[in-house]
Amino acid sequence: MLKRRLQMGNIGETTLEIDLSALEHNYHYLKSKLSSDTKFLGVVKAFAYGSDMVIIAQKLERLGADYLAVAYTKEGVLLREAGIQIPILVLHPQPVNFDHLILHKLEPSMYSPKILKEFLEMAQKLGLGNFPIHIKFNTGLNRLGFWEQDVDHIVEILNGRNEVKVVSIFSHLAASEDPNEKDFSLTQINTFKKISQELNEKLGYAPFRHMLNTSGILNYPEAQFEMARCGIGLYGYGNESTIDQELKPVATLKTVISQLHQIEPNESVGYNRAFTSDRYRTTATLPLGHADGIGRQYGNQKTHVLVHGKKAPIIGNVCMDMIMVDVTGIACKEGDEVVVFGTEQSAEGFANTAGTISYEILTAISSRVKRVVLNP
Repeated sequence: MLKRRLQMGNIGETTLEIDLSALEHNYHYLKSKLSSDTKFLGVVKAFAYGSDMVIIAQKLERLGADYLAVAYTKEGVLLREAGIQIPILVLHPQPVNFDHLILHKLEPSMYSPKILKEFLEMAQKLGLGNFPIHIKFNTGLNRLGFWEQDVDHIVEILNGRNEVKVVSIFSHLAASEDPNEKDFSLTQINTFKKISQELNEKLGYAPFRHMLNTSGILNYPEAQFEMARCGIGLYGYGNESTIDQELKPVATLKTVISQLHQIEPNESVGYNRAFTSDRYRTTATLPLGHADGIGRQYGNQKTHVLVHGKKAPIIGNVCMDMIMVDVTGIACKEGDEVVVFGTEQSAEGFANTAGTISYEILTAISSRVKRVVLNP
């Protein structure tokens, strides 16, 4: 019934459709680029790139993902409370949340001497034994992570301690999607190999390793190690047009026409009279705005939406809860469906018009936008 209603173009309000069949397709495509024994980690941080973290995590667990990753502890707690059982890596934990992290059996990234020291203090206080931790090394992104020269310090801190056990060591490529930065990426990979070997020898055991993101999986499969991490690719975008053709967008943002207006020559539209018509036009007002994730940078004819498959430019300034689009020459009526991005118009293409990337527009979609799950 839901599918039929959607096909009739009667969604009724601004809606983000989440297509789990597209997620499954992307998962299998990315898995096909890995060796059969390579673990797969699905990144579901930021509400699964703006969709629905619980729904996406549940699907990935059913598909057989080995790990999930979130940015912060509270995201992992939400997944545990929803019944997710597979291991969850917390990429950027904060000491204030260590107790909740431990309680919900989340696995923290140790990225600095301070974090490692404070987590060990908490682990000792709670009497933990062999609690899984992951050590992150900075090989060139210069965001989070221990340095290569920190290996001895890490081993010194961990020697003789049984509160924790290093289950993985990892790093992050800075420009895996850019062929012009291949030398830099290879240097990162080689540095990580060197760090891994040294740490393993001094720890006396070999944690599994992971470094590749979506573009890394596609461009540097030789460096997949024992696990690969995938974020944006799962949601239908591969940072490269040829790869995008192999993937399917999971999220489609739709809205409806609230009202049509006939605009005369020299009439203005919207705040600050940012658009003035040079002729007779028909405009449509849509119920979404910058409070829903469509920022002001998309206004003033930089970007368009699709009305019955035809381009309708956003005119004037984007309002908090509304945008106006030019539908002159497009046969439409109030209540008709409008596509902002998705299968007909990619989020990457939509974002590019404002000089940004798919990650930003996807993760910006407000929680007040209705979510509808397709093909559960």
